[in-house]
Amino acid sequence: MSSATTTMLPSHFVPLLLACGIVGCGGGKPSPDTAAASGHIYADSSAKPTAFRVTDAQRARLQVVTVERTTFRLLLNATGTVAFNGDHSTSVIAPISGPVVRVLAQLGARVSARQTLATVSSPDFATDVAGYRKAEQMAQNTKRIFDRNAQLFANDALARSDLDQSRTEYASAQADRDAAAQQLRAIGIDEATITAIHDGKQLTAIEGAIRAPISGVVVERLITPGQLLAAGSTPAFTLADLSTMWVLASVYGDDIGAVHKGDAVDVIVDASSTPVQGHVAFIAPIVDPGTRATTVRVLVANGAQLLRRDMFVKVRFHASATRTGIVVPAAALLRDEDNLPYVFLLNADGTFARRRVTLGTELESGFEITAGLVPGDRLLTNGALFVQFAEHQ
Repeated sequence: MSSATTTMLPSHFVPLLLACGIVGCGGGKPSPDTAAASGHIYADSSAKPTAFRVTDAQRARLQVVTVERTTFRLLLNATGTVAFNGDHSTSVIAPISGPVVRVLAQLGARVSARQTLATVSSPDFATDVAGYRKAEQMAQNTKRIFDRNAQLFANDALARSDLDQSRTEYASAQADRDAAAQQLRAIGIDEATITAIHDGKQLTAIEGAIRAPISGVVVERLITPGQLLAAGSTPAFTLADLSTMWVLASVYGDDIGAVHKGDAVDVIVDASSTPVQGHVAFIAPIVDPGTRATTVRVLVANGAQLLRRDMFVKVRFHASATRTGIVVPAAALLRDEDNLPYVFLLNADGTFARRRVTLGTELESGFEITAGLVPGDRLLTNGALFVQFAEHQ
């Protein structure tokens, strides 16, 4: 942090600075007497201070801790995009050809499995109905023949081979009838209509139905009345259960080794909202050749409906694995004129001096320090901004 940013001094230190005379009125370098009184220590008249001393009253307001190695869990930050839960969403493809007669499910509607979403006037429907009626009639005829032949065989009036032949024809006709009924179900015909056809009743309208394969919300409606559909290829709707969503996060480099299935995850929609909780559900076994990132799929509860498909979010992984190292609170870290991180250490003579450090991973409790500190160092935590401000006066 450069001196231009030292106006971020906590408010409770301002009276202290004014009372102790650290904030000078002149724009030049203080005189030797003033420097000695204010705590500046110079190697010569032109050098910047290498150490800074505070008064006992000021020292009482500062917090110094002894650096030690500690065990911690990594906190990995990544970015991701929101997608529908692929296990509970589907694209509904038109099962029959023909023009759309009515669209019954509008965008945003909540539907149940097998509910009719739209009706279609289709020659496929008429053909399949006729095929089922023929198959049903054939099954009934072969059954009568088989029943009659069974009676004749019981009275020794028919050879067994003829009985076996009629039994085979009856079984074949039943199979054809069942296949024709299954075809009606495949194009969206309900059981009541199939029963009516079986009973020989006339249908008032020859229309097929597009039905919901799962329960969920209509998140896309892709057809309109009058539109001509092609069986098996025209997408009609997209349904999704929005109670859970997927977040597809990109994890780079060695960080993927710290992520494991089941790890807790915070999904941050924006800075003002509370993070949404989730967990790692899947880690891709391959790396994207374009980005060199590994995709991690996070399953997130979406009861508040904050997540929407294709939304860009921040992702924070709470790694389950532990690591040992040096961790310092964020309040202890400052930036110099070159934007390099440093901390203040308390020397044996009671002065504070800068020490540049190398930052590792951001953690919940602060930052991991990979170089620059060793156990036993006395680190200034609360009050580091005050010392930084006072150092430049």
